[in-house]
Amino acid sequence: MNERSSVFPLIRETGRKNEAAILTAALDAFGENGFNGASMRDVATAAGTSLSNLYNYFPSKSHLLAELLRLANDEQLARVRTAVEAAGASPVARMHAAVTAFVGFVVDHTTASRVAISEIRYLSGVNRKEVVAARDSTQGIFEEIVASGVRSGDFRTPYPEDVVRSILSMCAAISTWYDPGGRLSKDALCDRHARYALALLEAGRL
Repeated sequence: MNERSSVFPLIRETGRKNEAAILTAALDAFGENGFNGASMRDVATAAGTSLSNLYNYFPSKSHLLAELLRLANDEQLARVRTAVEAAGASPVARMHAAVTAFVGFVVDHTTASRVAISEIRYLSGVNRKEVVAARDSTQGIFEEIVASGVRSGDFRTPYPEDVVRSILSMCAAISTWYDPGGRLSKDALCDRHARYALALLEAGRL
């Protein structure tokens, strides 16, 4: 699903002329050509603005990438947090909700999710630190659910930290192969991966 035409827009108008168009063009460029293959000039051309105006908004390509990943992380975190809060007290229900929300975001924003996996290595300094901190906030929700489930006996895995990493890696990797025209619907994909996660956690009931 292309972020430009998605019914769940990641990039919204900010009130600053050309900013949304620049971010959308940058996401397309990073998704198609990678960080190294995308140029600021190409982004400016696709956004319908000048190179000098682009630099007024974003002083470097790294700043563009960091802003895109911030938007993606914020949206994914909000979805996961909202879903978990609505799921009640059961660790099993909360994990199912968390995975469903996480995978739903990946399906709705495949390009952004793929860029987040493959291009974050090009960030450094403050930009990287902020993006990693935001990503860790989402991981923290999963860690809390797993810890709660282990304490209650709902999850029997002896490797809770490893399982959290495995669940998040499995779900994020969907962005590298998902085909919206394929045999699995979004709902089926979400439910299947929630079941995978609960199986990894050795949940007492699925």
